[in-house]
Amino acid sequence: MGNNKSSTFRLSVATLAIMNVTAVVSLRGLAAESVYGLGSAFYYLFAAFVFLIPTALVAAELAAMFSDKEGGVFRWIGEAFGAKAGFLAIWLQWIQSTIWYPTVLTFGAVSIAFIGMNQQADMALASNKLFTLIVVLAIYWTATFISLKGLDWVGKISKWGGIIGTIIPAGLLIILGIIYLVTGGHNNMDMSAGFFPDLKKFDNLVLASSIFLFYAGMEMMGIHVMEVNNPKRNYPKAIIIGSLITVSIFILGTFSLGFIIPAKDVSLTQSLLIGFDRYFEYLHMSWASPLIAIALMFGVLAGVLTWVAGPSKGIFTVGKAGYLPPFLQKSNKNGVQRNILLIQGGIVTLLSLLFVVMPSVQSFYQILSQMTASLYLIMYMMLFAAAIVLRYRMRDSERPFRLGGNFTMWIIAGLGFCGSLLAFILSFIPPAQISTGNPRTWVTILIVGCLIVIVVPFIIYAMRKPSWKSSDTDFAPFHWEKR
Repeated sequence: MGNNKSSTFRLSVATLAIMNVTAVVSLRGLAAESVYGLGSAFYYLFAAFVFLIPTALVAAELAAMFSDKEGGVFRWIGEAFGAKAGFLAIWLQWIQSTIWYPTVLTFGAVSIAFIGMNQQADMALASNKLFTLIVVLAIYWTATFISLKGLDWVGKISKWGGIIGTIIPAGLLIILGIIYLVTGGHNNMDMSAGFFPDLKKFDNLVLASSIFLFYAGMEMMGIHVMEVNNPKRNYPKAIIIGSLITVSIFILGTFSLGFIIPAKDVSLTQSLLIGFDRYFEYLHMSWASPLIAIALMFGVLAGVLTWVAGPSKGIFTVGKAGYLPPFLQKSNKNGVQRNILLIQGGIVTLLSLLFVVMPSVQSFYQILSQMTASLYLIMYMMLFAAAIVLRYRMRDSERPFRLGGNFTMWIIAGLGFCGSLLAFILSFIPPAQISTGNPRTWVTILIVGCLIVIVVPFIIYAMRKPSWKSSDTDFAPFHWEKR
């Protein structure tokens, strides 16, 4: 922690707020929520209140508390519930990102399909399973091989990709929506439903539960808590500003799609591109459609590049402390976790081949999104519970950033836990808006998939040997190991 204090560099509130926005905002999910009309704003605000803000604040306390020790969620949850629970948490954080790749890359494939100038031909190509499969694997393996090189410019690509592929298109979409309405364009959004959605229709809540995953990743920002002047005051301020900007982009971007595309025509994978196409056609600027498709594709590549190496690096670090077999601790001459990346690539390839058995690209996209949500939400529930438990287990430990008293922690972490639990339960119900084939098959695939993923880390943990611990690890012991 001394290093942090001696460092002259400090993040401003504005910089940290913008970092939060770029880390969390992705435009690919806007179409899923636009079918809810005005009610989508309710879901976005609800999920921000019970998930986004609690995650950011709880992670900040834990990150500051263990700022001089590596391990991330493995450290935080392991200190509270033991190494086995910590290993499950870091495993879930890694594996959910691995399952997530085909969904974000499907969006990338659709972006490439829309680079053409004929919307009907573009839509047909975007729905072609073989085309989607080839593009998904091509982009993913390109990102993996770049990661294996350990190139410094990966960081630059991710930064510029975030600006060009997410922030600029988001702003443009909102501006196009405003121009369209002001100049007398027909509003296709159903305004009769109102702000408060019909919560009695249980299956309607399913796509809404995926909003929680729009906000996922805020725990990663907790690592910056000690790089802000006066973190006790300025960190929450940055979180709230970042959250407000994030929620505004999501709500206004979703409305902009709803204005131009009727709810019955919404496609989860294609509607963002179709929305831009229709706005540009309305303004006689159809030449701009391919440009926005290229920008969005660049944003996808940048996002995947950032994530390919990130979570796998976390589990690699933990693995070297004796939790993964030596084979998975192998790195190349650039110090990159080669074997973990190759296994990750194998899983992504297998999942992508599921395109062949699912009824449509949309249903495949949705089932993988729901499985990602289920697994990540288990990790979040463990995170919130750990924050409460550590208030008692490590009550005397220094907390450079502290979320008020124990009662405050119970309220904020309890809110996050209950929100995550609700979204977790809802993620197993087939959505009413999408053809997913047989509902029983849908639920069976989800439950079996989740169980397999959860059992694997327990098997690895049970098999571990003292010889697995790498000689070059300096992983600090847990507080309960020192007794």
